[in-house]
Amino acid sequence: MCRTLGHVLVHPWDAPIDESEWRNWLSGHDFGQLIAPGRARDLPVVVPTHFSFDGDARVWLHLARPNPAWAALEEHSRALLTVIGDYVFVPSDWNAKPGTDPRVGVPTSYYASVQLSCDVRIVDDPAEKTAILNRQLAQFQPTTDREPVALDDRQLPGIRGIELTITAVAGKFKYGGNRTSEHRHDLAAHLAARNGPMDAEARTHLLRRLDG
Repeated sequence: MCRTLGHVLVHPWDAPIDESEWRNWLSGHDFGQLIAPGRARDLPVVVPTHFSFDGDARVWLHLARPNPAWAALEEHSRALLTVIGDYVFVPSDWNAKPGTDPRVGVPTSYYASVQLSCDVRIVDDPAEKTAILNRQLAQFQPTTDREPVALDDRQLPGIRGIELTITAVAGKFKYGGNRTSEHRHDLAAHLAARNGPMDAEARTHLLRRLDG
């Protein structure tokens, strides 16, 4: 059995345990892709960008005025913000079910993903843009000695802000949830032994969801 939430396939065993799981994970991430579909376009506009999430229902970001996303957002004030992280490759022999020939195992990927379907409000008011920039400065460089952005900042006219209001969420934590407890502990041991990029993060998710 499987289901589609938003724009991503999510099997029941990969779905968030509860709402706090995707919120906590997203609160620890700050870079994703803003996807603006516009209307009657062959392809959407996709913008890699930093963002600020309030932990509840709002996201803020800013883009330069020449960005092609503005035309798409003005055509249709909806967007998808997608964030992916903690991803690793799981070799076929690891993923083979216990008691079966590891040579015929099927490789897979482990990853966390949160996709936010959002209403879009474009922000051109100077005071609101200033607030967005200062929010992001406080988030991304809290220990840096820098003057706050002021209303007369010379760079302010060159950007526009975006406020996203989340209307739907597709969270996915794909970490072997359809495997037995014994197999998942074996997979965790493999990740610990390999100790490659993001293996520790993937292992933490695997064991956390197993224990949960």
